Amino acid sequence: MTQILHIKNMVCDRCKSTVLSELKKLGYTIDSLELGQVVLNENIPNDNSIMEEILKKHGFEIIKVETEVLIEDIKIALIKKIENHDNENISSFLAKTFNKSYSALSKLFSKTEGMTLEKYEINLKIEKVKELIQFGQLNFSEIAYSLDYNSSGHLAKQFKNVTGMSMTEFKNLQKWDRKSIDRIV
Repeated sequence: MTQILHIKNMVCDRCKSTVLSELKKLGYTIDSLELGQVVLNENIPNDNSIMEEILKKHGFEIIKVETEVLIEDIKIALIKKIENHDNENISSFLAKTFNKSYSALSKLFSKTEGMTLEKYEINLKIEKVKELIQFGQLNFSEIAYSLDYNSSGHLAKQFKNVTGMSMTEFKNLQKWDRKSIDRIV
C-alpha cells in the first residue's frame, strides 16, 4: 500500500535529496519523489511527529489541507515554468496545468498567500534574474529575452520596482542579496 505525502518548501533538487535522505534514515521505502511530493511504499503511522520534526528542522512541512496542497502545487508549477523557459502566459498555463479556471486559482492563491499570482511570478523571475546576473554568462538583453520580457527596459523597470536598485547596481554589489525559492513572497 502506498501513501502520498505533500511537502511544503520542497522546491529544488537539493530539497528532494534532503527529504529522501531523512526519510530513508527513518526507515521508509520511497516509491517516487518529485518536487513537493513523496510516495511511500507503506502507510505512515498516525503519530508521525518524529518525521514532521525532522523535516521541519530542514524547513519542510507536511501539508495536510487540500487547498494548501494546491497552493504548493501552483508554486512548484510556476518555478518549473520559469526554469523551463516556458513563455506561455500565466493564466493559460495554470488553467491548463490544473484543469481549473484561472479565476478560481487566482482568487484562492491571493486569499491564501496575500499576493496575486502575477506578483508571485514576477518575484520568481526577479530571483532568476539575480541568479543569471550573478553567473555573469548573459547580458541584460539576453536575460530579458530568456525570461520572456518584451525588452530589457521593461525588465530593468520591474527589477528596480521589486529590489529598489538597478540591475547594474545589483551586478556591482559584492554581497549578493538573493532569496531562496521557497522564501519568495
